[in-house]
Amino acid sequence: MRHGKKFNHLGRTKSHRKAMLSNMACSLIQHKRINTTLAKAKALRVYVEPLITKSKDDSTHSRRVVFSYLNDKFAVTELFREVAPKIGERPGGYTRIIKTGNRMGDNAEMCLIELVDFNELYTTEKKAPSKKRRRRRGASTDGNAATQEQSATTEDNKATESSVKEEAPKAEVKVEKGEDKNEALKANKEESTPTAESEDKSTEEEKKD
Repeated sequence: MRHGKKFNHLGRTKSHRKAMLSNMACSLIQHKRINTTLAKAKALRVYVEPLITKSKDDSTHSRRVVFSYLNDKFAVTELFREVAPKIGERPGGYTRIIKTGNRMGDNAEMCLIELVDFNELYTTEKKAPSKKRRRRRGASTDGNAATQEQSATTEDNKATESSVKEEAPKAEVKVEKGEDKNEALKANKEESTPTAESEDKSTEEEKKD
């Protein structure tokens, strides 16, 4: 007699039902969403949500308890490493069931069951906007501004080249002709310093005045 047995047997024996739900739970943890019938999804939700709650406590005991239900070490590591950190703040309701219509053959109600926190469309968390540096120019942002900047830079380069050529000392020119550096420096000093004769002439002109 099935007095008080409110869960859905799904037309299977106990061992078959347990193995089926275990496999579906492993698939849901690894792929984050699966397509199945509505009756199986409701049974899976009751089966897998206590295991997800158990994964919040990452200890050896909780891992062994979860492994006794799933019997898959890869699904257990996925549950404790990736799923548990995302659902840590959620008090319950880790899965969502979305109806997708009826199946063609037997007209069974089909649905999609998924983990709530792994659906990017329904999550309310906003990503931080990436900071982009923008270079602002003057008032005009057309191609004319770019051409004006290029012409200005070329004019500056020409001006610097001409100034460098004018500041080149005369001694270097004389050295290129074959004279020694010392002689060239002496000649420059003599040209720069006034001679005694020029000083005498300047004093005589001052006395006459």
